[in-house]
Amino acid sequence: MTPLIAEFIGTALLVLMGNGVVANVILKNTKGHNSGLIVIAFGWAMAVFVAVFCVAAYSGAHLNPAVTLALAVAGKFDWARVPAYMGAQMLGGAFGAFLVWVMYRQHFAHTDCADTKLAVFCTGPAIRSLPGNLASEIIATFVLVFAVLNMVSPKASLGALDALPVGLLVLGIGVSLGGTTGYAMSPARDLAPRIMHALLPIPGKRDSDWGYSWVPVVGSLVGGTLAALLYSKQFL
Repeated sequence: MTPLIAEFIGTALLVLMGNGVVANVILKNTKGHNSGLIVIAFGWAMAVFVAVFCVAAYSGAHLNPAVTLALAVAGKFDWARVPAYMGAQMLGGAFGAFLVWVMYRQHFAHTDCADTKLAVFCTGPAIRSLPGNLASEIIATFVLVFAVLNMVSPKASLGALDALPVGLLVLGIGVSLGGTTGYAMSPARDLAPRIMHALLPIPGKRDSDWGYSWVPVVGSLVGGTLAALLYSKQFL
């Protein structure tokens, strides 16, 4: 498996299981309907564990443009490889979202609320205040990337964590910091599925909230970059 295929497959698995648990909790007539934030946080943690476990040996399991950018800023990843890694991650995120739609297609049809259907694909704020929402995404992604950088070996690889600690980290972020914006922390998890929401033939859907779409993207990239810069200062 080449690194780019691994990033595509890993990110697709991440979004399939992560957005899948959201669908299971919030769409009507599912077995997990209304099971709550803890189930979503745990499901996302397991999604990270499975995705990292499957592809870490082949690509380092970045699975997130914010992580790839941060590793490059920290001097742990070749800048020349950044665009290709990000492209593979975005395509993987889109494909994972497509598979969620295939899996839950009948439940989308039985769900009346257009906001709920959108929430399966991408995040949205509990209280809409773009400066505050941006700060939430920056903080959450900073915690993710700073913790990862301090746990990994000198190699640019999340695989050095053997997958489980990364999953536990995401679980902790979800239950502690996920109540404001849904802790996207990745354009591949939020923007790519949002694009799929706009493209897929989902009955009764609303617009894809493009006015908010930049917040998870900018917030994750800024938060990851700040974490990498602080990490780098530790070794000056």
